[in-house]
Amino acid sequence: MDRLWSPWRMEYIQRAEKTSGCIFCEKPRERRDKANLILARGRLSFVMLNAYPYNSGHLMIAPYRHVGQPTLLRDTEFVEIFRLLRTFISVLDRTYAPSGYNIGMNVGRASGAGIPGHIHLHVVPRWAGDTNFMPVISSTKVLPELLEQSYEKIYAALDESIKSRLINET
Repeated sequence: MDRLWSPWRMEYIQRAEKTSGCIFCEKPRERRDKANLILARGRLSFVMLNAYPYNSGHLMIAPYRHVGQPTLLRDTEFVEIFRLLRTFISVLDRTYAPSGYNIGMNVGRASGAGIPGHIHLHVVPRWAGDTNFMPVISSTKVLPELLEQSYEKIYAALDESIKSRLINET
């Protein structure tokens, strides 16, 4: 039998057991954007790569403010999150040319939210046939590129006008 190694899964499993803080509050405060996979910052929300992605290019958009329900978002936060969504779909289209997207939120622990106290919007690029037997049979997802490569590709696809607009929008 051939083996496919996915050592990043152990880090995820072990971290999930110990997580006490909120990454969506902590990571932006650290001001180490590249190390924390933060691609862009708006005035009220930010975009980061998922450290444990479903597919290459899997992004999350979150408000800086710690809120657990979309109904608690201020109108300005809601608008900025969806402006970032629109911008990053265009960026992912140029970077990866996916066939489609899964876009959504898991609100509350019962829905599967890993961090139920801080809402975040998942943006997952999809391609026809991107799910094979691995996730079904062995609960293992094989990704074709490293997170650092995804970060560099997506960040490079942000042109200067987009980068300056991200901070000034809303």
